[in-house]
Formats: sequence, C-alpha cells, structure tokens
Amino acid sequence: MRTILNVIWLLFAGIWLALGYALAGVICCVLIVTIPFGLASFRIAAYALWPFGRTVVRDPDAGVFSLIGNIIWCLVAGIWLAIGHIVTSVPLFLSVIGIPMGVANIKMVPVSLLPLGARIVDID
Repeated sequence: MRTILNVIWLLFAGIWLALGYALAGVICCVLIVTIPFGLASFRIAAYALWPFGRTVVRDPDAGVFSLIGNIIWCLVAGIWLAIGHIVTSVPLFLSVIGIPMGVANIKMVPVSLLPLGARIVDID
C-alpha cells in the first residue's frame, strides 16, 4: 500500500515539492556559511519525493546552533516551503484518494519550518 501511495504522491505532489526543496538547497549551497541549510534541504527533498513509510525524528542533542539555524531558515525559506505544503494539500483533500496525501503534506510542515536537528528515518 505504501508503494501505491508513494507513486500517486510522486505524480501529484512529490515532484513539485522536491523541486522547491532542491532549489532552496542549491541557493543555500552557493555560500559556504549556508551549506548546512542546503544539505538539510536536499534531505527533505528526498523525503518529499517518497514520504510514506518514513517519519521525522527530532534529535534532542541538536544544540544551540541548530536553534539559531532553524530561526534563520524559518525566516528565509521555511515559511515559503510550509506555504507550499499547505497550498498543495488543499486540492489533495478534495478527493478521497488524496486525503492520505494531504495528511502527509501537512505532516511535512514542521520539518519544512525547522529542518536542522531533524532526522528522517524509516518507520520499520
């Protein structure tokens, strides 16, 4: 079932969201200081392509630099990516088959706002 949902997700929402994260990652990797943001963005892009069967776990030992980085990320790119998730979830909720994909989209909003100190792991 996960594979079917992931393929449908990929066609209707995953490609566009992953492109947004990849674009943010490329822009962040231009400067040396923002490379950690770019790497986090690329990890989330892979998660946005194939989300079912994986989840986000917060690292309790992330530290103060992760907090500062998340604040900067939220102001620069996180808000726009979160809005992209919310806007993409609205049409998905309109169909019965799209409801699980809309829920998955809403579940990605916290990691799009605060990506540093988060790990994406398999549910198994």
